[in-house]
Amino acid sequence: MFRFMLAPLERYSDSVFRTLCYNHGADLTFTEMAHVESFLNRNRVSLDKIKPRDSTPVQIQLLSGNEGKLGRFLSGFKQFDGFMGFNLNLCCPSKEVIRKGKGAAMIKRGAKTAKLVAVIRDHGYPVSIKIRLGLNQSEKKKKLYLNNLKGVDPDFFVVHAMHAAQNSDEEEDYSVYPECVEAARGIPVIANGGIKTPETVKSLRDIGISGVMMGRPALGNPAIFDFMKNELGFNSPPKLTTMVDDLKQEYNDIYKKISGSEKYRSQFFKVVGKT
Repeated sequence: MFRFMLAPLERYSDSVFRTLCYNHGADLTFTEMAHVESFLNRNRVSLDKIKPRDSTPVQIQLLSGNEGKLGRFLSGFKQFDGFMGFNLNLCCPSKEVIRKGKGAAMIKRGAKTAKLVAVIRDHGYPVSIKIRLGLNQSEKKKKLYLNNLKGVDPDFFVVHAMHAAQNSDEEEDYSVYPECVEAARGIPVIANGGIKTPETVKSLRDIGISGVMMGRPALGNPAIFDFMKNELGFNSPPKLTTMVDDLKQEYNDIYKKISGSEKYRSQFFKVVGKT
């Protein structure tokens, strides 16, 4: 089944926004990324990111490079309605994160990633992986990102078609996807980055991609998932896309129902209809 996913967006992906996008066609959502150590240290801000507020399908995105710490966190973790597993972030381009050996620094470390996946599986949880095309152009050219696709067995991969040294306004390289699909050995590959039109989605589906993940386009129009599904014939009967004022009102309704954060609400209202 071809799936549409809401990307984890720092400072935006709270429960309210995730639920709004789920109501409008996102099949799966993700929390903001958080360090495993922050959970072990009982960091309030990080713990709030994974606090269950409703049953919207969500994976918790983790930054981890240590099997022992990951195992200790999982030993105390309690599932909740809507919990769909963990997503390992091998994608974050932050220099601070990379210096700690996490995020994009993990892209070439397939053996280490496999150990982290095994820890999550040993605790009985689903797991996915989000990667880029390397730390820089050199790593991309050497195709080091294939180390994970060839040697790790998550439930699905998410591949952001840029390397970590690229700016967000540069173009993604979709030409890598056929080899990613082949290297993944039948494990679904989800495309991420710059996906804004039904035509792009169709072309990705035609080369074997199993789904798409969208972030920034959903900030501008959380109903973009319904729009895509309508255009591609996935919705039956078709839903109508929603006007911005209606989306704002729906956001407010969810916000009140699940006691959302005013900080996130304020940030969302600044970008909806504009991004």
